[in-house]
Amino acid sequence: MKDSLSSGECANRLQVLRDELARQELDGFLVPMADEYQSEYVPESAQRLTFLSGFTGSAGFIAILKDKAAFFTDGRYTLQASRQIAPELFTLFDSGTKTISEWLTENAGGMTIGYDPWLHTDESIERLKKALAKVNAKLVPVERNAIDTIWHNRPAPPTAPVYAYDLAYAGKSATDKRAQIAADLKKADCAAAVITDPASVAWLLNIRGGDVPNTPLPLSFAIIFDTGKVKWFVDPRKVTGGLQKHLGAEVDIEHTEQFLHALDQLGKADKAIRIDPTESANQIVERLRTTMAKLNFGDDPCVLPKACKNSTELEGMRGAHRRDGAALVKFLSWLDRTLFVEPITEITAEEKLAGFRSMNNLYRGPSFDTISGAGPHGAIVHYRATPATDRKLESGQLYLLDSGGQYMDGTTDVTRTIAIGIPGNEQRDRFTRVLKGHIALANIRFPQDTTGSELDVLARQYLWAIGLDYNHGTGHGVGNYLGVHEGPQSISRRGKVALKPGMVVSNEPGYYKTGAYGIRIENLQAVTEIVETAGSEKKMLGFETLTLVPIDRKLIDVTMLTESEIDWLNTYHTRVRETLRPSVDDVTAKWLESATTRL
Repeated sequence: MKDSLSSGECANRLQVLRDELARQELDGFLVPMADEYQSEYVPESAQRLTFLSGFTGSAGFIAILKDKAAFFTDGRYTLQASRQIAPELFTLFDSGTKTISEWLTENAGGMTIGYDPWLHTDESIERLKKALAKVNAKLVPVERNAIDTIWHNRPAPPTAPVYAYDLAYAGKSATDKRAQIAADLKKADCAAAVITDPASVAWLLNIRGGDVPNTPLPLSFAIIFDTGKVKWFVDPRKVTGGLQKHLGAEVDIEHTEQFLHALDQLGKADKAIRIDPTESANQIVERLRTTMAKLNFGDDPCVLPKACKNSTELEGMRGAHRRDGAALVKFLSWLDRTLFVEPITEITAEEKLAGFRSMNNLYRGPSFDTISGAGPHGAIVHYRATPATDRKLESGQLYLLDSGGQYMDGTTDVTRTIAIGIPGNEQRDRFTRVLKGHIALANIRFPQDTTGSELDVLARQYLWAIGLDYNHGTGHGVGNYLGVHEGPQSISRRGKVALKPGMVVSNEPGYYKTGAYGIRIENLQAVTEIVETAGSEKKMLGFETLTLVPIDRKLIDVTMLTESEIDWLNTYHTRVRETLRPSVDDVTAKWLESATTRL
């Protein structure tokens, strides 16, 4: 994985930026990978961090001073960043071991640091201000982003059309959703809530779009009132004919340019205004503060009901996973037949899988950029194959394939690790430990109010037993034809939200040996209620596995599995075979039969 920006180009852009900061009398500037909606995946027009550094991952942050610059990312991207950014220009830090606040307090004493208030959450800015105050430094907002000043030929913001999302897939009308949120606001004595997350707006209004890569989102803001009325702020070029009829008379469509003015009007309300400072831009919260609005800081009121899928959404997710599983087994069958007959590379394999998925008429594209990593590339958690890095699949390697699809009725995300040829003993040991953790999490029953942080250790225990671990969360929430990463739920050390029925989360423990291979096994699973047994004193929950793709039996050391673990895998494989057999051709069916044979 080579950087898309040469060291010389990067150095030139960095110097031009520093010259611009000097003109603005700033000692430094903060550059997050973010847009005004705090999206995980941002459009090209908002990829300022990529423009400056060449880094293409979704999580990154640069702090620039006059004579030095620091680059921060999390454990998913540290290896990628080390290959994409120029080390002579940026000092790389894992944000899990060195925070931005720590670095700034060590290096920016007495300085004035600029920031774009649209690109940082209010909570993050307040936290940085407190830290910098200790070293007599200050943060100041800028009216125009300094990078925008020097970024010539910057791509235009996206204007993909917005369309209605059919009730047959949504399962609940937008009218009913608005009534639910309005009732919640009244209960909290709030006059309105400012919705800054485009996914929440899309869920609330039953709309979808195409502004964000791999995610069917229209970038927009909304304000919902305790009456159930909504003001929706969107670029009018995105509004298609008939959309107003779908939205109804209780939803007013306004230009995005009117959003700040609408915030000013909220200051006149007698009751509080709900805003989420952890997800909303500092600019938005500060605008409300200047109007003397009574602020009710709390979660976006759409987040939790969006995460808890209704019965229609869950059935749609099951259908999407059946179709996705059929595409995957067709691909795996093809791979097994073709591997040693003709050359296959990471990119040709990725393209072949995309072709199988696209045969379904409900398929709308990938849910994220496919991770197709052979050998050492599999150890790069968020690897992206390029023509410069494309590697041939060869005997003795492990091949890690992490991919997903956006279907009209659901979103998928699945990872399988495949042995090319005969795997080594170490590879089988590590794979089996990852599998044991995966099974432990899939099988667990837990009382209601259990958080993801309480379950995370289940998937790590067998790696921990021999001093190994993985540097990412075990599971993330998944949307329903929305984002492949969805909060508030997660299974990780930071997963503090209680898991509730209807939530969909991933189960994806892994192990990564830098320079050698990577292993990950990922299924999506829905939180379900467990029928109470005699004597039960608590309401219990569990998981329903949604993903239907065989797990490579060649990589399993059966002697390391317990009888119950073997039973789980055999039961899972039987379900995969019986569910997918009617959807595949005879050649694939023969491969499927072999791949799901009982251990």
